[in-house]
Amino acid sequence: MNEVVELRRDCRAVLIPSGRLAVLARGEHVALTQQLGGSFTVEIRHGLLARIDGADADALGVEPPADEQSEACGTPDVELVLDRLRTVFDPEIPVNVVDLGLVYTCEVIAVSPREHRVEVTMSMTAPGCGMGDVLRAEATAKILELPGIVAADVELVWEPPWDLSRMSEAARLQLGMW
Repeated sequence: MNEVVELRRDCRAVLIPSGRLAVLARGEHVALTQQLGGSFTVEIRHGLLARIDGADADALGVEPPADEQSEACGTPDVELVLDRLRTVFDPEIPVNVVDLGLVYTCEVIAVSPREHRVEVTMSMTAPGCGMGDVLRAEATAKILELPGIVAADVELVWEPPWDLSRMSEAARLQLGMW
């Protein structure tokens, strides 16, 4: 992408990789580097990266991302949840958290015939990654958008440590890691 745009208004951003919140000022020039999973990664001053939520797309002068919510009906299952998690992307690596191998477990548990809760354990590519809470919150929100899901618990774990062997074949091909 790398399209340079001038911010049309102040907007919140999350600095990458620290995960710290920041406000980018109206008139500031940013370079769009990635638009995946409903959020934007931008390069700001001094080559730093930041993540802007899709709800703030108007500050970038672009259309908000289309709603990627599944229209599936019936009982949610693990595959439906994993498909939803495939819309959560690492802001530095243009690969979703499922194909990166960051999702360790995913379980759908019935709490009533029409209501379910989801429990997910996931990791980050590095224990010191400041984006962990941001990605965990995004994963939780996207799971809760699924019909029939009334609760979602996404837990960050560090054991076993993530390594490249957890990546899917598609992710390795995409990143040229063969």
